[in-house]
Amino acid sequence: MTAAPPATAAGPSTDVAPADAITPTLRANLRRRRIWIVFAIVLVLGAISLLVIRGGGGSAGQRLGADNPAPFGAKALVEVLGSHGVEVGAVDDFDTALTSAKSGATVLVFDEFGLLDEQRLSRLAMFADRLVVVEPGFAALEALAPGVRLAGAASGAVDEVECELPAAERAGSLSTGQRLFTLDDEATADGWQGCFRDGDHGYAVATGPSSGDGRIVLVGATTPFENGRITERGNAALAIGLAGASEELVWYLPGPLDADPGQAPTLGELTPGWVSPVLALAVVVTVVAGVWRGRRFGPLVVENLPVHVPAGETALGRARLYARSAARTHALDQLRLGAIARIASSLRLPRTADVAEIAAAAAVATGRDPGQVRAVLVEALPTGDRELVQLANALDDLEHAVHATLAPETSTPQAADHPGRRP
Repeated sequence: MTAAPPATAAGPSTDVAPADAITPTLRANLRRRRIWIVFAIVLVLGAISLLVIRGGGGSAGQRLGADNPAPFGAKALVEVLGSHGVEVGAVDDFDTALTSAKSGATVLVFDEFGLLDEQRLSRLAMFADRLVVVEPGFAALEALAPGVRLAGAASGAVDEVECELPAAERAGSLSTGQRLFTLDDEATADGWQGCFRDGDHGYAVATGPSSGDGRIVLVGATTPFENGRITERGNAALAIGLAGASEELVWYLPGPLDADPGQAPTLGELTPGWVSPVLALAVVVTVVAGVWRGRRFGPLVVENLPVHVPAGETALGRARLYARSAARTHALDQLRLGAIARIASSLRLPRTADVAEIAAAAAVATGRDPGQVRAVLVEALPTGDRELVQLANALDDLEHAVHATLAPETSTPQAADHPGRRP
C-alpha cells in the first residue's frame, strides 16, 4: 500500500483554541430559553413590587395578635399584663366575646377588616362594662359613637391630654403615627370627650358612655399596642391602663365566622387596587405567548401510518430547524458523528475506539498533522455560518482523503500500471 500525497485542500488552521466540550454557547442557550427568562423576570419584578407595596415584607402572624411577636403584633403587651395578674383570653368569635363581656371582663376589639355589623357592635357595647375599640372604622363609629368622626392622621407626637381618663393622664403623651377623631356637639352632649389633642385637627383617643352602664374608649391607631412602638413616649402606659382595667381581658380579633355573608366585602374589595390590572396583564401575556409559541402554519395533514419519509427529506428538515434556531454546534456535531463513524469503519477500528484514537489513525493514514485532524473532528467550534461551512468542507475532505489512502487502486497512476484492472 502506497501512501497518497498530502491533501492540498486547506483545513482549519492549527491555531484554533481547543475546547473542553462541544456544547452550545451561552448566547445560544439564552436565545433558546428567552421566553422562560422573560417569565422569570416578570415574576421577580412582581415579587419585588409586592414587597415594596407591603413595605419591605409583611410581619409574621396576625396584626395586633396576642401571640404575635412581630413588630405589628401585641405579644409584649399581653405578656406584661399577664405578669401583673391580668388573665388575657384571645378569642376570634363574637359569641365567646359577648359571654365574657357579660361576666364583667374588659373587651378589647380590633376589627381590622370590618367584619362586625352595627347590631353586633351595639350588643357588645350594651353588655360590656369596659369596651376598648382599636382603630375603629366608619361603621363602628356609627354604631358606637354617632357624633364621633374620623379626622385623618396626627401631625406628630401628641402631649395635650385634655381629658379625665386615668390611663390617658398616666400616659401624658403619645408617639407619632396616631389617627384622630373629631367630636361634634351631639357627641359632646352625650358625654363624649377627646384625649390627646393635636391642635385643631382632633383627638387621638375618645371616650364616652355606652348604651348600657359601661364605658367605651376609642383609640384611633394600633400604635400604642404594637410591639415595635409600645415603648415610645406614653404608649405603654395608655395600653396597660386601658387593657388592664380589670382582672380579666378579652382580646377579641373578629374572625371569618363573624362576617355577615350578605354584607361581607367581595374579593375585589379586599384586594389592593393593583391586583386586578396585574392579573389581567398576566392573562394577556399568557395568551399572547401561547399564540406566539404554539402557532401552526397550516392545517394538520392526516396520513396513514406507517409513513415512509425519504432520508434526504429528513436531513433537509433537520437542517432547516438547525438553521432557524442558529444551532450551528449541534448541526456540526451531527456531521462529525457521521464522519467519525465512517472513518472508523474505513480504518477497520473497533467500536470501542474513542475519538482520539480515530483522529490519530486518520492522521497517520493521510499524513496530516494530528492536531489539525483532531481540530476538524472534535475541537474546532463555528462562530458563524461561514466557519460552519468551512468545517463541513474540511470534514468531507478528510473523509475523502482517508478513503483515497485506503483505496489507491482507484487513482489514475495505478490504473495505468494495471490496465486489466477495472477503474
